[in-house]
Amino acid sequence: MNNEANTVPRVVDVTHSGIEMADFIRRVYQWMTIGLAVTGIVAYFVAHSQYLLSLIFGVPFLFYGLLILELILVVVISRAISKFSASTSGVLFFIYSILQGLTLSVIFLVYTESSIASVFFITAATFAAMSIYGYVTKTDLTKVGNIAFMALIGLIIASLMNLFLKNEGFASILSYLGVLIFVALTAYDTQKIKQMNLAGISGTDQAKKGAIFGALQLYLDFINLFLNLLRILGGRRK
Repeated sequence: MNNEANTVPRVVDVTHSGIEMADFIRRVYQWMTIGLAVTGIVAYFVAHSQYLLSLIFGVPFLFYGLLILELILVVVISRAISKFSASTSGVLFFIYSILQGLTLSVIFLVYTESSIASVFFITAATFAAMSIYGYVTKTDLTKVGNIAFMALIGLIIASLMNLFLKNEGFASILSYLGVLIFVALTAYDTQKIKQMNLAGISGTDQAKKGAIFGALQLYLDFINLFLNLLRILGGRRK
C-alpha cells in the first residue's frame, strides 16, 4: 500500500456531490411512490372483484402463501440485491408491490373507503415530516434506529401472541406502539439513505440498486405506519 498517497488530501467537488445526492434521493422517492401506487391500485382492483376476493381469501392456503412469498421476496431483495442487476432489482420490487396489493386488499373489506383515504393522507403528512427531519437533522439517529428495531422485534412477537389471545385492548396498544416505532424508523432510514456513499457512482448500476433498496426501506415504513394508523383511526364497515 502506498502510504504517501494516503496522506494526499482529496479534493471534493461539493457542488457535484450535492447534485449526485439530490438525484439519488429523487430516485429513491420515485421508486417508493411507484411501489405505493402499484400497491394501492392492485388492492383497490382486487377489493372490487368478487372473483379475486373469493380466490385469495376463500382459499386460506393461497392467502398465507402470498404472505410467505412477500416475506421471502423482501428478504431476497434486502440481502441479495448486490448480486442482481438494477433492472432485476426493479422487477422484484415491482412484483413485491403487487403482492402487497393482493393481500392489503382486505382493508377495503374491513374499513370504509373514506376512512382509508383520510388515514392515507394523515400517514403521508406524518411520513413526510419525519422523513424531512431525518434528512436535515444533524443528530445521529443510529441509537434511535437500533432501539426502534429491537422494539419492532418485540412488536412482531407480541402481535403473533395476540393472534391466539385475540385481546382487542392489547391490539390497540400494539397499534399505538407500532406508530411510534415506524415514525422513528422513517427518520432513521431517511438519514441512513442520505449517508450512503455515492461519490463517483452516480448513474451507475450500483447507484440505481441503492435507490431501489432505499425505496424498499421507506416503502415498508410507510405501509406499516399506514396500517397501524388505520387500526387506530379507521372507520370500520358495519
